[in-house]
Amino acid sequence: MIKQETINKIFEQADIVEVISDFVSLKRAGTNYKGLSPFIDEKTPSFVVSPAKGIFKDFSSGKGGNAVSFIMEHEKFSYPEALRYLAKKYNIDIEEQEEASAEEIQKRNIRESLLIVNEFAGKHFTNTLFHHAEGKNIGLSYFKERGFTEETINKFSLGYSLEERAAFSNYAVEKGYKLEYLTQTGLTISKDNYMFDRFAGRVMFPIHGLSGKIVGFGGRTLKADKKIAKYLNSPESEIYHKSNVLYGLFQAKSSIIKHNRCFMVEGYTDVLSMHQSGIENTVASSGTALTVEQIKLIKRFTKDITVIYDGDAAGIKASMRGIDLILEEGLNVKVVLLPDGEDPDSFAKSRSSQEFIDYIKENQSDFIQFKTKILIDDSKNDPVKRAQMITDIIRSISFIPDSITRSIYIKECSAMMDMGEPTLYTELNKYLSAKGGGTQQYTNYQQPRTITPVNLKPLNSKSELLEKEIIRLLFKYGTEIFEEYTDETNQTLQTTVSDFIIAEIEADELEFESEIFAFVLKEYKSVADKSEEEIQRHFTQHKIGEIQNIAADLYTSKYEMSKIWTKHDSFIETEIDKLQEIIPQTVVAYKTHKILEALKSLGQKIAVAQQSNNPEEIDKLSQQIIILNTIKQQLTLNRGKITILS
Repeated sequence: MIKQETINKIFEQADIVEVISDFVSLKRAGTNYKGLSPFIDEKTPSFVVSPAKGIFKDFSSGKGGNAVSFIMEHEKFSYPEALRYLAKKYNIDIEEQEEASAEEIQKRNIRESLLIVNEFAGKHFTNTLFHHAEGKNIGLSYFKERGFTEETINKFSLGYSLEERAAFSNYAVEKGYKLEYLTQTGLTISKDNYMFDRFAGRVMFPIHGLSGKIVGFGGRTLKADKKIAKYLNSPESEIYHKSNVLYGLFQAKSSIIKHNRCFMVEGYTDVLSMHQSGIENTVASSGTALTVEQIKLIKRFTKDITVIYDGDAAGIKASMRGIDLILEEGLNVKVVLLPDGEDPDSFAKSRSSQEFIDYIKENQSDFIQFKTKILIDDSKNDPVKRAQMITDIIRSISFIPDSITRSIYIKECSAMMDMGEPTLYTELNKYLSAKGGGTQQYTNYQQPRTITPVNLKPLNSKSELLEKEIIRLLFKYGTEIFEEYTDETNQTLQTTVSDFIIAEIEADELEFESEIFAFVLKEYKSVADKSEEEIQRHFTQHKIGEIQNIAADLYTSKYEMSKIWTKHDSFIETEIDKLQEIIPQTVVAYKTHKILEALKSLGQKIAVAQQSNNPEEIDKLSQQIIILNTIKQQLTLNRGKITILS
């Protein structure tokens, strides 16, 4: 545990402008500094740093805090990791609260020694690549022939290990590095008092940990000899566990956070080419099967992952287990299949980054569509293989931890396979039971009761679209605190989102046009005082099938810009941080639309009254129009101008 005195020293010496300037280009704006958000894409700077207060505020994402919290948020560090990062930056010695044991100290020293050896090796290999004749003629020529720029080579610290069998090992020992650490890292192999280089005659790909330290290496031979392994990796060590690292993650993590998506490819050069083409949120599993530990690394930065495959059908089938692991960790997975004969390396080099991104958008599919496409050729008209294919897909669905998401995929699978949902649920429950999670009941797949009357026609009117949006906000944020206030007795009271929305609708005696949404609103009022989990369960396990479907749709859909807010793109991806704006404006939008509908109806009635020459009726209707226009103007003044209904 770091001593409090050390923590205080870190906070005192850490200059927030200096710290954040390592990651964000800041420009002075009066007494503050401004820059583009490092957390989301934006064109207008909304990221503000106050040196006087020692804080930052990102108005696009809603994030804010001090220098330590910025490092934690941006680098996904724990609190102690962020403190150590800043201590190193400002040359502050870390003093521990409790004295470590001799064994812990020894283990820490070994780890530090191995990292130092790897750092030395990385610099040596890069220096050899650029400055040694063999390195330039063989290694550098290879990288340039592959189309990699010096900027990319330097970004990933690429290098070259000389052909001479012990060139690196001899040089390292001469420089004072211990043979025991050279062998523990795997850089050197020692047998019978004879040592030689593991990576002799190979181009080198350093593998960085999250903090940027080199934890291992990958080496590629340039010889055509099939007896020699094409790629060779560092062996497992105190600092390198291949199942716990992802190639390129250190270089990609900022872009992953910014774009809220990670692209997964297979090899080193795939990562290099995609980064060089501008798609920097790309990592690779270093030629190994994807592991749970690697997926958890990605999960620290995003929940959205796109796996990119080349056209090798056999390789795809072998790696499909990775998709199940991704699903099991609760991530949202998309899959992209490149054209035959293409891999991410070649595809990225032959197209611009925008063309590549456009291809991904147009060709990505969810795992059910992808698995079906891959497996359908095998099954063809064979009913046994078709049954196996369906079983395989249901098994993948069973890995998804969220029950509502599972129900969505079951519905999709049912439509694609022309297979009844009850049958699919029976198969799903077999897998859930085998996992020890019990079975899940889906009462909407029994004969559901119906609402009488029920309105299930497409949502074409603005009223219904707005009503759906109000229900969505209630489902997703109903229990969130909307505002706090103090009563006459100085007691602090809280209003939830559902309190606010329901009160606003009841105050003006508004009635939903859609009977299904009116029914849901009435149901919500009856359970509004329950917990978020209880409310969700009430609707997702409702005895009426249509209600379950609505709940599954609105609870599971990732927030995309609603049709209602097409002119308010500032709400994208930061919805929960902008509830103070979104909730009132949604209610105002609904009220304003109802007023416009009433005004339209009154206008038609005035036309009828004019035709029948009824001045009293005209005067009465005109007074109502004046009142409604006054209310509409007041709504605009209170909550900001609503342009969507104009």
